[in-house]
Amino acid sequence: MLGPLSAFVLTPFDGDAVDERGFVALVERSAAAGVDSIGALGSTGSYAYLERSERARLARAAVEAAGDVPVVVGVGALSTREVLAVVEDAQQAGAAGLLLAPLSYQPLTDDEVFGLYEDVTAAASVPVCVYDNPRTTGFTFTDELRARVGRLPGVGSLKLPGVPADPDAARTWITDLRGAVAPGVTLGVSGDAFAVRGLRAGCDTWYSVVAGVLPRTCLDLTSAVLAGDDERVRRIEARLEPLWSLMAAHGSLRVAAAFAEQLGVVPRAGLPRPVRDLPAEGQRAVAELLVGGDWG
Repeated sequence: MLGPLSAFVLTPFDGDAVDERGFVALVERSAAAGVDSIGALGSTGSYAYLERSERARLARAAVEAAGDVPVVVGVGALSTREVLAVVEDAQQAGAAGLLLAPLSYQPLTDDEVFGLYEDVTAAASVPVCVYDNPRTTGFTFTDELRARVGRLPGVGSLKLPGVPADPDAARTWITDLRGAVAPGVTLGVSGDAFAVRGLRAGCDTWYSVVAGVLPRTCLDLTSAVLAGDDERVRRIEARLEPLWSLMAAHGSLRVAAAFAEQLGVVPRAGLPRPVRDLPAEGQRAVAELLVGGDWG
């Protein structure tokens, strides 16, 4: 469905209002760097905090700002009725793909989640990326459910929440999962700290939050992994390790927002209340990490 690096961009806020100009600047930054695709209105894009009209407007803005780079638009919502409405908006905006997590207030069963993807893929005219994000949604996919959903016509990719720590176990898991889904369905790793492990295990794509603010750095890491340049991989990972630690401690959304603001890409990378900005000690850690570094 997508190339090796997909950059998921932040949706910055100024008070209670979406900063559309800042959002466009982030999309243009990633597109200019040469990422393979752009993810808009994912978890880092704060889709769950936006009204339908805001989501439709940002989807159009992302597609326009991305130029020739394909844009995958998040379409998650609490009810299937809402999801299908947002799907229509995203497709009218020109989305190349749809990102769907099983978001719900009531705990969902496997059959209910399968039914959600069945309904959406039947209505969609572009590929659907299955967003497996248990930390945010509270729903945990089994391998059996991944395989069932991955065989639905219209599913183009599975966005996986990391891979096993053991390299052999990771390769085996990805190989087995690839054999269980339909031919042509790609497997992508998310959780930026898992990127190298996932790509080495055979994942097709790195779905990256960090690439939404540091696209050139993430492109360098991706190319080093794919080229088998282990020394360059180690060097780039060493630079990024403090960033991974900050994300583990504070969440990727807060850290990405702090980076975007302190890099000057956006004047103010506020977050949708009740979510608060990175605490002061985290802000200081980001500032220290940026000192003297060529981040981009």
